[in-house]
Amino acid sequence: MMSKFKEALERGKEARREQEGKVGNEKAEGVDFGAQARAWLNDVVVASLQAAQADVTGEVTVDIDTAPGRQAKASTPSIRFQVYRKRGIEGEEVVRRTFTVDVHLSGEVSVSSPGIVAREVGNIGDRTDERFSSLLAELIEDAAKDT
Repeated sequence: MMSKFKEALERGKEARREQEGKVGNEKAEGVDFGAQARAWLNDVVVASLQAAQADVTGEVTVDIDTAPGRQAKASTPSIRFQVYRKRGIEGEEVVRRTFTVDVHLSGEVSVSSPGIVAREVGNIGDRTDERFSSLLAELIEDAAKDT
């Protein structure tokens, strides 16, 4: 499952780059912190979440809430997402875990959820998605086990 996830992640990142016509390193110098943070969230977090959605469809649900209106005015952008597995019986309660990816003023990025300690997953200066992808894979595996 992990190799399919990694391949889907790479396809998603490449498609996003083509769609936007820019890679993070090609962005103009002097861009404000909020724009850099939103670009990192889009390039790394949203691309990873979209790849995960495509990869685990039918097994686990990954919902993304980027709330663009809220993000436009936020000094420290964030994205929320949910990872959950639908239960077998229709109408049965679904256990959803909501996670928030926050960019701090230091440039560090963390993922938190009620009841868990926030985990550092990178820095907006680093365009690699390895740390976030690893955490996302753990969250998906935990949701898949939740029956």
